[in-house]
Amino acid sequence: MGITVPEMIDAAIQGACREIGAPPSALDTGSIGAVCNFALNHQGLLAGLMAMTPGLEGKPIEAVENACATGGQAILSVIHKLQVGVGETGIAVGFEKMRDAEGKMDGKLIGEVLGYFSYPGEREGKVFVFPHLFAEVMQAYMEAYGVTEAELAAIAVQEYANAKFNSCAQMSKVQITLEQALKIEGPNRYVVEGLPLKTYDCSQISDGYAALILATEEGLAKIGVPKAECVEIAGWGQATDPLRKQGRDVLRPAGAYRAMNTAYATAGARPADVNVAEVHDCFTVMGALGTEVIGKAEPGQGARYWVEGKAAPHGECGINTSGGLIAKGHPIGATGIAMVGWAAQQLLEKAPVELQVKNPQLAATFNIGGPICASVCTVLRRG
Repeated sequence: MGITVPEMIDAAIQGACREIGAPPSALDTGSIGAVCNFALNHQGLLAGLMAMTPGLEGKPIEAVENACATGGQAILSVIHKLQVGVGETGIAVGFEKMRDAEGKMDGKLIGEVLGYFSYPGEREGKVFVFPHLFAEVMQAYMEAYGVTEAELAAIAVQEYANAKFNSCAQMSKVQITLEQALKIEGPNRYVVEGLPLKTYDCSQISDGYAALILATEEGLAKIGVPKAECVEIAGWGQATDPLRKQGRDVLRPAGAYRAMNTAYATAGARPADVNVAEVHDCFTVMGALGTEVIGKAEPGQGARYWVEGKAAPHGECGINTSGGLIAKGHPIGATGIAMVGWAAQQLLEKAPVELQVKNPQLAATFNIGGPICASVCTVLRRG
Protein backbone atom coordinates (compact mmCIF):
# COMPACT_ATOMS: atom_id res chain seq x y z
CA MET A 1 0.00 0.00 0.00
CA GLY A 2 1.30 3.49 -0.83
CA ILE A 3 2.02 6.24 1.65
CA THR A 4 -1.02 8.12 2.95
CA VAL A 5 -1.45 11.88 3.26
CA PRO A 6 -1.01 11.88 7.08
CA GLU A 7 2.11 9.75 6.66
CA MET A 8 3.53 12.13 4.05
CA ILE A 9 3.06 15.13 6.32
CA ASP A 10 4.62 13.40 9.33
CA ALA A 11 7.55 12.14 7.21
CA ALA A 12 8.22 15.67 5.96
CA ILE A 13 8.26 17.10 9.47
CA GLN A 14 10.30 14.31 11.03
CA GLY A 15 12.81 14.33 8.17
CA ALA A 16 13.44 18.07 8.45
CA CYS A 17 13.83 17.80 12.21
CA ARG A 18 16.35 14.97 11.89
CA GLU A 19 18.42 17.18 9.56
CA ILE A 20 18.91 19.76 12.31
CA GLY A 21 19.01 17.33 15.22
CA ALA A 22 16.01 18.83 17.04
CA PRO A 23 12.58 17.38 17.85
CA PRO A 24 9.31 18.76 16.43
CA SER A 25 8.55 20.12 19.90
CA ALA A 26 11.34 22.69 19.33
CA LEU A 27 9.24 24.30 16.59
CA ASP A 28 7.01 27.20 17.57
CA THR A 29 4.79 27.48 14.51
CA GLY A 30 4.13 26.11 11.04
CA SER A 31 2.37 26.43 7.71
CA ILE A 32 1.36 23.74 5.26
CA GLY A 33 0.12 23.67 1.71
CA ALA A 34 -1.23 21.31 -0.94
CA VAL A 35 -3.12 22.12 -4.12
CA CYS A 36 -5.18 19.13 -5.27
CA ASN A 37 -5.76 17.54 -1.89
CA PHE A 38 -9.46 18.32 -1.51
CA ALA A 39 -10.38 16.96 -4.92
CA LEU A 40 -7.97 14.03 -5.18
CA ASN A 41 -7.70 12.89 -1.55
CA HIS A 42 -10.93 14.25 -0.03
CA GLN A 43 -9.07 15.76 2.91
CA GLY A 44 -9.03 19.24 4.38
CA LEU A 45 -7.82 20.82 7.63
CA LEU A 46 -4.18 20.05 6.89
CA ALA A 47 -3.07 22.06 9.92
CA GLY A 48 -4.77 19.45 12.08
CA LEU A 49 -2.83 16.69 10.35
CA MET A 50 0.40 18.59 11.08
CA ALA A 51 -0.59 18.81 14.74
CA MET A 52 -0.74 15.00 14.88
CA THR A 53 3.07 14.92 14.82
CA PRO A 54 4.04 14.65 18.52
CA GLY A 55 5.32 18.00 19.75
CA LEU A 56 3.26 20.14 17.37
CA GLU A 57 -0.07 19.80 19.11
CA GLY A 58 -1.43 23.13 20.36
CA LYS A 59 0.91 25.17 18.15
CA PRO A 60 -0.23 28.01 15.81
CA ILE A 61 -0.39 26.25 12.42
CA GLU A 62 -2.23 27.26 9.27
CA ALA A 63 -2.83 25.95 5.77
CA VAL A 64 -2.15 28.08 2.68
CA GLU A 65 -2.98 27.73 -1.02
CA ASN A 66 -1.64 29.72 -3.95
CA ALA A 67 -1.84 27.21 -6.80
CA CYS A 68 1.63 26.01 -7.86
CA ALA A 69 3.18 28.79 -5.72
CA THR A 70 1.71 27.19 -2.59
CA GLY A 71 5.08 25.93 -1.31
CA GLY A 72 6.66 29.36 -1.65
CA GLN A 73 3.63 30.88 0.06
CA ALA A 74 4.01 28.47 2.98
CA ILE A 75 7.59 29.67 3.44
CA LEU A 76 6.48 33.31 3.41
CA SER A 77 3.70 32.47 5.87
CA VAL A 78 6.24 31.16 8.38
CA ILE A 79 8.58 34.12 7.80
CA HIS A 80 5.75 36.57 8.46
CA LYS A 81 4.74 34.79 11.65
CA LEU A 82 8.31 34.83 12.94
CA GLN A 83 8.58 38.52 12.07
CA VAL A 84 5.53 39.44 14.17
CA GLY A 85 6.74 37.42 17.14
CA VAL A 86 4.57 34.30 16.96
CA GLY A 87 7.73 32.33 17.69
CA GLU A 88 11.42 31.97 16.92
CA THR A 89 11.30 28.71 14.96
CA GLY A 90 8.87 27.40 12.38
CA ILE A 91 8.41 24.84 9.64
CA ALA A 92 6.94 25.14 6.16
CA VAL A 93 5.53 21.89 4.73
CA GLY A 94 4.24 21.19 1.25
CA PHE A 95 3.08 18.01 -0.43
CA GLU A 96 1.02 16.57 -3.24
CA LYS A 97 -0.45 13.11 -3.65
CA MET A 98 -1.75 12.69 -7.18
CA ARG A 99 -1.60 8.91 -7.56
CA ASP A 100 -3.45 6.08 -5.85
CA ALA A 101 -2.01 3.38 -3.60
CA GLU A 102 -0.87 1.39 -6.66
CA GLY A 103 0.89 4.40 -8.16
CA LYS A 104 -1.76 4.90 -10.85
CA MET A 105 -3.17 8.28 -11.81
CA ASP A 106 -6.38 9.47 -13.41
CA GLY A 107 -4.98 11.89 -15.96
CA LYS A 108 -8.38 13.25 -16.99
CA LEU A 109 -9.36 13.95 -13.37
CA ILE A 110 -6.01 15.58 -12.60
CA GLY A 111 -6.37 17.76 -15.69
CA GLU A 112 -9.84 18.81 -14.57
CA VAL A 113 -8.72 19.57 -11.00
CA LEU A 114 -5.72 21.62 -12.10
CA GLY A 115 -8.02 23.52 -14.42
CA TYR A 116 -9.82 24.92 -11.37
CA PHE A 117 -6.81 27.21 -10.86
CA SER A 118 -7.46 29.12 -14.08
CA TYR A 119 -9.97 31.81 -15.02
CA PRO A 120 -13.35 30.12 -15.66
CA GLY A 121 -13.82 31.68 -19.08
CA GLU A 122 -10.41 30.45 -20.26
CA ARG A 123 -11.17 26.79 -19.54
CA GLU A 124 -13.82 26.38 -22.20
CA GLY A 125 -12.91 23.93 -24.96
CA LYS A 126 -9.70 22.83 -23.23
CA VAL A 127 -9.45 19.20 -22.07
CA PHE A 128 -6.14 19.83 -20.26
CA VAL A 129 -6.31 23.48 -19.30
CA PHE A 130 -2.78 24.34 -18.24
CA PRO A 131 -0.90 22.52 -21.01
CA HIS A 132 -3.23 24.35 -23.42
CA LEU A 133 -2.69 27.76 -21.78
CA PHE A 134 1.08 27.35 -21.71
CA ALA A 135 1.12 26.01 -25.26
CA GLU A 136 -0.39 29.38 -26.17
CA VAL A 137 2.31 31.15 -24.13
CA MET A 138 4.96 29.05 -25.90
CA GLN A 139 3.58 29.95 -29.32
CA ALA A 140 3.46 33.65 -28.39
CA TYR A 141 7.04 33.53 -27.11
CA MET A 142 8.30 31.86 -30.29
CA GLU A 143 6.48 34.31 -32.54
CA ALA A 144 7.46 37.42 -30.56
CA TYR A 145 11.17 36.60 -30.33
CA GLY A 146 11.87 34.27 -33.24
CA VAL A 147 12.70 31.40 -30.86
CA THR A 148 12.54 27.82 -32.21
CA GLU A 149 11.15 24.61 -30.74
CA ALA A 150 14.72 23.28 -30.67
CA GLU A 151 15.94 26.16 -28.53
CA LEU A 152 13.21 25.57 -25.97
CA ALA A 153 13.72 21.80 -26.09
CA ALA A 154 17.38 22.38 -25.13
CA ILE A 155 16.12 23.38 -21.68
CA ALA A 156 14.50 19.97 -21.17
CA VAL A 157 17.61 18.15 -22.43
CA GLN A 158 19.82 19.96 -19.89
CA GLU A 159 17.37 19.30 -17.06
CA TYR A 160 17.15 15.59 -17.79
CA ALA A 161 20.96 15.54 -17.81
CA ASN A 162 20.96 17.20 -14.37
CA ALA A 163 18.32 14.84 -12.96
CA LYS A 164 20.56 11.87 -13.70
CA PHE A 165 22.68 12.84 -10.68
CA ASN A 166 19.82 13.80 -8.34
CA SER A 167 18.69 10.66 -6.52
CA CYS A 168 15.41 12.37 -5.58
CA ALA A 169 14.51 13.23 -9.18
CA GLN A 170 11.52 11.45 -10.68
CA MET A 171 13.21 11.09 -14.08
CA SER A 172 16.72 10.26 -12.89
CA LYS A 173 16.71 7.02 -14.89
CA VAL A 174 15.67 8.73 -18.14
CA GLN A 175 17.96 10.59 -20.51
CA ILE A 176 16.96 12.37 -23.70
CA THR A 177 18.81 13.91 -26.63
CA LEU A 178 17.76 17.03 -28.49
CA GLU A 179 16.75 14.82 -31.41
CA GLN A 180 14.46 12.77 -29.15
CA ALA A 181 12.98 15.93 -27.60
CA LEU A 182 12.00 17.14 -31.07
CA LYS A 183 10.99 13.91 -32.80
CA ILE A 184 7.32 12.97 -32.58
CA GLU A 185 7.47 9.30 -31.70
CA GLY A 186 7.12 7.07 -28.65
CA PRO A 187 6.09 9.10 -25.60
CA ASN A 188 6.77 12.42 -27.33
CA ARG A 189 3.81 14.05 -29.06
CA TYR A 190 2.22 17.44 -29.55
CA VAL A 191 -0.03 17.97 -26.54
CA VAL A 192 -2.47 20.40 -28.17
CA GLU A 193 -3.24 20.21 -31.89
CA GLY A 194 -1.89 23.20 -33.77
CA LEU A 195 0.33 24.43 -30.91
CA PRO A 196 4.07 23.71 -30.39
CA LEU A 197 4.07 22.19 -26.88
CA LYS A 198 5.35 18.58 -26.78
CA THR A 199 5.47 15.95 -24.06
CA TYR A 200 9.15 16.59 -23.27
CA ASP A 201 8.35 20.29 -22.83
CA CYS A 202 6.13 19.43 -19.85
CA SER A 203 6.76 18.90 -16.14
CA GLN A 204 5.83 15.66 -14.39
CA ILE A 205 2.76 14.53 -12.48
CA SER A 206 4.35 13.75 -9.13
CA ASP A 207 3.76 12.59 -5.59
CA GLY A 208 6.11 14.08 -3.05
CA TYR A 209 6.68 16.24 0.00
CA ALA A 210 9.17 18.78 1.28
CA ALA A 211 9.74 20.71 4.49
CA LEU A 212 11.93 23.63 5.46
CA ILE A 213 12.76 24.82 8.96
CA LEU A 214 13.10 28.56 9.43
CA ALA A 215 14.39 30.40 12.46
CA THR A 216 15.41 33.79 13.75
CA GLU A 217 18.93 34.17 15.18
CA GLU A 218 17.45 33.53 18.63
CA GLY A 219 15.69 30.49 17.25
CA LEU A 220 18.93 29.08 15.87
CA ALA A 221 20.50 29.40 19.31
CA LYS A 222 17.48 27.69 20.83
CA ILE A 223 17.78 24.63 18.61
CA GLY A 224 21.59 24.64 18.65
CA VAL A 225 22.26 25.17 14.95
CA PRO A 226 25.30 27.32 14.04
CA LYS A 227 24.68 30.13 11.53
CA ALA A 228 27.57 28.81 9.44
CA GLU A 229 25.51 25.69 8.72
CA CYS A 230 22.51 27.70 7.54
CA VAL A 231 21.34 29.70 4.58
CA GLU A 232 19.79 33.12 5.08
CA ILE A 233 16.63 34.07 3.20
CA ALA A 234 18.01 37.52 2.57
CA GLY A 235 15.16 38.78 0.43
CA TRP A 236 11.73 37.78 -0.71
CA GLY A 237 8.84 39.13 -2.71
CA GLN A 238 5.31 38.08 -3.56
CA ALA A 239 2.92 39.54 -6.12
CA THR A 240 -0.25 38.46 -7.86
CA ASP A 241 -1.37 39.36 -11.36
CA PRO A 242 -4.99 39.01 -12.56
CA LEU A 243 -5.97 35.36 -12.98
CA ARG A 244 -7.24 35.92 -16.49
CA LYS A 245 -4.39 35.46 -18.98
CA GLN A 246 -6.03 37.34 -21.81
CA GLY A 247 -5.37 41.07 -21.85
CA ARG A 248 -2.02 41.09 -20.05
CA ASP A 249 1.57 40.64 -21.13
CA VAL A 250 2.42 37.11 -19.99
CA LEU A 251 5.78 37.31 -21.77
CA ARG A 252 6.77 40.10 -19.36
CA PRO A 253 4.61 39.25 -16.33
CA ALA A 254 4.45 42.39 -14.21
CA GLY A 255 3.86 40.62 -10.88
CA ALA A 256 6.73 38.19 -11.41
CA TYR A 257 9.19 40.99 -12.13
CA ARG A 258 7.88 43.01 -9.20
CA ALA A 259 8.25 40.09 -6.78
CA MET A 260 11.76 39.29 -8.02
CA ASN A 261 12.88 42.91 -7.90
CA THR A 262 11.48 43.23 -4.38
CA ALA A 263 13.49 40.18 -3.32
CA TYR A 264 16.67 41.63 -4.82
CA ALA A 265 16.07 45.03 -3.21
CA THR A 266 15.41 43.50 0.21
CA ALA A 267 18.60 41.45 -0.04
CA GLY A 268 20.64 44.40 -1.33
CA ALA A 269 21.66 42.25 -4.29
CA ARG A 270 21.70 42.32 -8.09
CA PRO A 271 21.05 39.61 -10.68
CA ALA A 272 24.75 39.72 -11.55
CA ASP A 273 25.53 38.48 -8.02
CA VAL A 274 23.51 35.27 -8.52
CA ASN A 275 25.17 32.07 -9.74
CA VAL A 276 22.60 29.54 -8.42
CA ALA A 277 18.90 29.57 -9.30
CA GLU A 278 15.78 27.42 -9.33
CA VAL A 279 12.98 28.67 -11.57
CA HIS A 280 9.47 27.34 -12.08
CA ASP A 281 9.73 25.44 -15.37
CA CYS A 282 6.30 23.82 -15.43
CA PHE A 283 6.88 23.97 -19.20
CA THR A 284 10.09 24.74 -21.10
CA VAL A 285 8.86 28.20 -22.06
CA MET A 286 8.71 29.00 -18.34
CA GLY A 287 12.34 27.89 -18.02
CA ALA A 288 13.13 30.58 -20.58
CA LEU A 289 10.85 33.20 -19.04
CA GLY A 290 12.09 32.37 -15.55
CA THR A 291 15.68 32.94 -16.67
CA GLU A 292 14.58 36.39 -17.80
CA VAL A 293 12.60 37.16 -14.63
CA ILE A 294 15.60 36.46 -12.38
CA GLY A 295 17.61 38.85 -14.54
CA LYS A 296 19.98 36.45 -16.25
CA ALA A 297 18.72 37.23 -19.75
CA GLU A 298 16.90 40.01 -21.51
CA PRO A 299 13.31 39.37 -22.69
CA GLY A 300 13.37 36.84 -25.51
CA GLN A 301 16.91 35.67 -24.70
CA GLY A 302 16.12 33.16 -21.93
CA ALA A 303 16.18 30.07 -24.14
CA ARG A 304 19.41 31.22 -25.77
CA TYR A 305 21.00 31.38 -22.29
CA TRP A 306 20.40 27.62 -21.99
CA VAL A 307 21.46 26.83 -25.56
CA GLU A 308 24.79 28.54 -24.90
CA GLY A 309 25.38 26.38 -21.80
CA LYS A 310 25.24 29.28 -19.37
CA ALA A 311 22.54 27.59 -17.25
CA ALA A 312 24.46 24.30 -16.89
CA PRO A 313 25.84 23.36 -13.45
CA HIS A 314 29.29 24.65 -14.44
CA GLY A 315 28.01 27.55 -16.55
CA GLU A 316 27.63 31.19 -15.65
CA CYS A 317 24.65 30.49 -13.37
CA GLY A 318 23.55 26.96 -12.55
CA ILE A 319 19.77 27.04 -13.12
CA ASN A 320 17.56 24.10 -12.13
CA THR A 321 20.54 21.89 -11.38
CA SER A 322 18.02 19.75 -9.47
CA GLY A 323 16.47 18.74 -12.79
CA GLY A 324 13.71 21.29 -12.46
CA LEU A 325 10.02 20.51 -12.54
CA ILE A 326 10.49 18.92 -15.95
CA ALA A 327 12.84 16.15 -14.78
CA LYS A 328 13.00 16.37 -10.98
CA GLY A 329 9.20 16.36 -10.76
CA HIS A 330 6.39 18.70 -9.76
CA PRO A 331 4.59 17.62 -6.55
CA ILE A 332 2.72 20.90 -6.69
CA GLY A 333 2.36 21.91 -3.03
CA ALA A 334 5.95 20.88 -2.33
CA THR A 335 7.57 22.52 -5.35
CA GLY A 336 8.29 25.99 -3.94
CA ILE A 337 9.78 24.52 -0.78
CA ALA A 338 11.93 22.05 -2.72
CA MET A 339 13.26 24.88 -4.88
CA VAL A 340 14.49 26.83 -1.86
CA GLY A 341 15.81 23.65 -0.26
CA TRP A 342 17.85 22.69 -3.31
CA ALA A 343 19.22 26.22 -3.67
CA ALA A 344 20.28 26.03 -0.01
CA GLN A 345 22.05 22.72 -0.66
CA GLN A 346 23.96 24.39 -3.47
CA LEU A 347 25.00 27.34 -1.30
CA LEU A 348 26.16 24.97 1.45
CA GLU A 349 28.07 22.97 -1.21
CA LYS A 350 26.13 19.81 -0.38
CA ALA A 351 24.78 19.14 -3.87
CA PRO A 352 25.94 16.02 -5.74
CA VAL A 353 29.44 16.64 -7.04
CA GLU A 354 28.35 16.43 -10.68
CA LEU A 355 25.79 19.18 -10.08
CA GLN A 356 27.59 21.35 -7.55
CA VAL A 357 28.01 24.94 -8.73
CA LYS A 358 31.58 26.12 -8.26
CA ASN A 359 31.99 28.81 -5.61
CA PRO A 360 28.25 29.42 -5.05
CA GLN A 361 27.65 33.03 -4.09
CA LEU A 362 23.97 33.95 -4.10
CA ALA A 363 20.83 32.05 -5.09
CA ALA A 364 17.50 33.14 -6.53
CA THR A 365 14.24 31.20 -6.70
CA PHE A 366 11.10 31.95 -8.73
CA ASN A 367 7.93 29.98 -7.94
CA ILE A 368 4.68 30.64 -9.83
CA GLY A 369 1.05 29.66 -9.57
CA GLY A 370 -1.61 29.60 -12.27
CA PRO A 371 -1.12 31.15 -15.73
CA ILE A 372 1.89 33.17 -14.49
CA CYS A 373 -0.45 34.73 -11.94
CA ALA A 374 0.94 34.24 -8.42
CA SER A 375 4.70 34.76 -7.98
CA VAL A 376 6.87 34.04 -4.95
CA CYS A 377 10.57 34.90 -5.22
CA THR A 378 13.50 34.60 -2.82
CA VAL A 379 17.16 35.53 -2.68
CA LEU A 380 19.41 33.34 -0.51
CA ARG A 381 22.92 33.66 0.84
CA ARG A 382 25.04 31.58 3.18
CA GLY A 383 24.52 32.36 6.87
